[in-house]
Amino acid sequence: MSGLKKSLIATTAALPLVLAGCMGGEIPSASTPITQQEAAQGAEIHPQLLAEFGGAMTGTHAQYVESVGKGIAVHSGLGNARDSFTVSLLDSSVNNAFAIPGGYIYTTRQLVGLMNNEAELAGVLGHEVAHVAARHSQRRQAKAQQNSLLGAVGAILSGVLLGNTGLGQQLGQTFLQGSQLLTLKFSRSQELQADELGIQYLNSAGYDPRAMSTVLQSLAAQNALDAAIQGRNATVPEWASTHPDPASRVSTALSKAQAVGVGGVTNRDTFLSRIDGLLYGDNPEQGVIEGQSFIHPVLGFKFTAPNGFYMVNGTRAVSINGESGKAQLSLAPYNGNLESYVRSVFSAVGGENNPIAPQTIERTTVNGIPAAYGTARVNNGQSQVDLVVYAYEFANDRAYHFVTISQAGRSGTFSSMFQSMRRISSAEADSVVPRRVDVVTVGSGDSVASLSRRMAYANAQEQRFRVLNGLASNQGVSAGQKVKIIVRSR
Repeated sequence: MSGLKKSLIATTAALPLVLAGCMGGEIPSASTPITQQEAAQGAEIHPQLLAEFGGAMTGTHAQYVESVGKGIAVHSGLGNARDSFTVSLLDSSVNNAFAIPGGYIYTTRQLVGLMNNEAELAGVLGHEVAHVAARHSQRRQAKAQQNSLLGAVGAILSGVLLGNTGLGQQLGQTFLQGSQLLTLKFSRSQELQADELGIQYLNSAGYDPRAMSTVLQSLAAQNALDAAIQGRNATVPEWASTHPDPASRVSTALSKAQAVGVGGVTNRDTFLSRIDGLLYGDNPEQGVIEGQSFIHPVLGFKFTAPNGFYMVNGTRAVSINGESGKAQLSLAPYNGNLESYVRSVFSAVGGENNPIAPQTIERTTVNGIPAAYGTARVNNGQSQVDLVVYAYEFANDRAYHFVTISQAGRSGTFSSMFQSMRRISSAEADSVVPRRVDVVTVGSGDSVASLSRRMAYANAQEQRFRVLNGLASNQGVSAGQKVKIIVRSR
């Protein structure tokens, strides 16, 4: 919900289907410079894409990422590569990296925080440079395969709850708005090709080419941990559309690296010192998820998801996901009338070809907040489902609403969530402190267990520490070694 106030003017539909996220066959020549048409296309999409992902970060962290990205781009064979590429560090808590035509390369701060050396950073950015050099976006554009970065949500919504009818597709698009972006899915051969090209770039730049496999391993481990913590299936990762099957790509990347020759630098300590203090997890300015609760200190509200559900903080919405239903919190234009607001949300969800209207609209008050809600029972092509819109008036010109979908007769699943919405005090807002990467040196008395207890999380501290530092379950730490922990710090 990072750009909630911007959601009224920024829409996913405004982005042409040329975006390509990720994170090969014959290797194509990359000697052709970026064309003026490609540069113009990328320049048009770039500001919209930044808005979708919380904006581009500035400062020393961003400068370092840009330097590494431009450095690896030189080895792509594109003319004037250093000047032709634009490398952005995005203020997003999603683990991802992607590229668009015209030499625009992106990585999120969350993914950078997961890395453990400069070679891994160069490998990820090199992989994205490879997509540009090989013109993968243009080749996939004709097929126009839309996929959410948070593919797990879309995969579930396209199943039993929504069905495969036009209504189901429209509802699916509505719920995918919390997923930050619709992107093109690269083919498996293109992903492998980008891996291989990225490995070649690493080798040419003097980096250890095995870094491509280790960063893929960290991605796979993080996905498995997220799934375990959230109680969901790990077979479809959040970044499924853009990093398909990372676990199986680990061994392939390693064999490719060994083929070009092992060795080269990783610049681990340099990397760790340069990312020290990097924001990690949700940015309080965009709202934060804490356990089962979502709190937005800037907009001034808090709610709690039902037990058994997990949340994803997207660009324009918060998605709430579980086996018995799906929900989303977002906003829409508000004219001061809650009843018309609720009806307009139903209309937007149904779309022009599938108009939906609530049977009734009820007025109520939730924790002192004026509210209104309506329910519609619709056929998704396979069964009856209940669609609920529950809206809250926070000001004369500002309202928020939940949209929920569940099997007919099961909408009560979300009753506790509806009733949990409340305003927060200024003291509560001030108490929301961001998490940051803190690079520390292991002392003689330190262990994985003792360092894990310093992680700013209430659960899975050791598992989080191990994944963050790329440590296997039986691997320890040694005195003098630099490691990352996550701490609370303004």
